[in-house]
This record gives sequence, C-alpha cells and structure tokens, in this order.
Amino acid sequence: MTELAIKDVAYQSGIAAGTLRMWEQRYGFPVPERSANGYRSYSDEDVETLLRVQAYRHRGLTIAAAIERAIEEGGISEHPSIYAAVSSTGRDLHPQMLRKSTLVALSRAIEHEALACAAKPVLIGAFQHEAFYRAVEPRYRQLSNQADVAVVFADFADERSPRGGPIEIPISEQDALGNEWAVVVDAPGFCASLLAWEHIGDGGSTDDPDRRFEAIWTLDPVATRRAARASARLVARSNAKLGAEMEQLLLDRPLAFEEPAPALTALTNRVVAYLESA
Repeated sequence: MTELAIKDVAYQSGIAAGTLRMWEQRYGFPVPERSANGYRSYSDEDVETLLRVQAYRHRGLTIAAAIERAIEEGGISEHPSIYAAVSSTGRDLHPQMLRKSTLVALSRAIEHEALACAAKPVLIGAFQHEAFYRAVEPRYRQLSNQADVAVVFADFADERSPRGGPIEIPISEQDALGNEWAVVVDAPGFCASLLAWEHIGDGGSTDDPDRRFEAIWTLDPVATRRAARASARLVARSNAKLGAEMEQLLLDRPLAFEEPAPALTALTNRVVAYLESA
C-alpha cells in the first residue's frame, strides 16, 4: 500500500491540507496512519474516497453526506453489528478475550466516569437480554438525565421512551447485535467505548461470569464516533426519526479530543490482561 503525505493527498484530491485536518477532526474522516513522530500517512484508497467526496459535493450533497456516501460506496457499508463497524476501521485496536465479569467491571468504570466527566453525551448500551439492562437501569437513568440522547438495545418486547430513562430499542434473536455487548459514550470532552461479541458455547448459562467475549476497549474518539454512528443506523431500523436525529447530532459535534490517548488505552489493556490471567 502506498504511503502518502498529507501534501500529496491534497495535491491529488484537490482538497487543501487544512481542510483534510478539519474533516478528520469534525467528521472522523479521513483516518490517517500515524508515524512514530506523529506525521499523518494516507493510502491510495484514501485519495479515491476523497475524489468520490468531491464528486458528491459537486452534486450538491453536504460535506457530511458526501463523506458518508463516498465511504459506503467504497465498500464500508452499514453493519448490523456495532463491533464489526468499529473493528473494520483499521484503527490500532487490539481485541482481547475477556470474561463477562471483566466486561461488567469495565462497563461500570466507563459508566461512572461518564457520570463524573461527560457533559451531554450520546450514550449507547447493548445488553443482549432485557434482564441484564434492568439490573443496571438506575445507573442508566442517571446517565440519561445528563445525556443529549441515550438509547439501549436488548430483547425488549417493544420500543419504549420511559420518562427519565434511555429509549429502549428492541432487537431480535436474528440480529447480530443480539450476540453483542456495548457501552459507548461520545461527549465533547470525554469518550470511551467497550464493544464485544460472545463466543457461543464457550460459557455456561447466561448468568455465568466466565462466559467469554472477544472485546475491544478504547478511548479513541474516531473509533467511538464510528460506534455511535453505527448505533444510530441500527436505531433507525426501528425509529427512523430518532436515528436521523442521532446522526445529525453526531455530525454537528466535534470529536472528543484532537488526538486519542493510545498509551492510556494500551496501559489499560495490559492491566485487563493481567486481571484475566490472575
């Protein structure tokens, strides 16, 4: 794969380097690789996608819509799975095999940190079964009170919008999301996401704390934004108006940080690995 500097991409695409940096910050695209000294590095595929963005812009689409259409046309389509949507980004993510008990602890840490630090977050939770959500519903009601929007997925019988709580979005047994675990917090000053899918047959009953999940845990704002947008598309299958409102809310806000904190994520992953092996 060709590695291109930002000036080369600007020349080939006709989009100024400053505009590329602004799009990366505001829309999470393009997503460059980073060298050890911090320089951005792009691929030929990035240039092709940017040229499609330009073409859609000339046809009258907004920047956000043009970027989304260009990315999807290039093969990154809507995913029925939040985990798959994020793992396909090519970011420096390192899946780990974790027990349910570890996921519970990580989820609780994210939720409590969001209560302490996240102002007006977009909040998403995926719980597989309604009973799992009901066990932590009081905490999600607290989070919902300070959120711009909060949604939870589980095998609910119907969609509900309870007063003072997250909007409850039902999933079916056939949905990939029915096999997943997700906690996503996307706020202007704080972001985190924990995404996992269960290895069926590796555990016992649904209450078994040793059930095994392949998990991604990250503070990367681009990956978190991707998870939030994938969630909005999944919401739209049940509630098109709410899904569109979530999409617009995410498009209108900047990413949580200009740069992610890879060292902090790596350190946390190492701590989790030690806990798993204990």
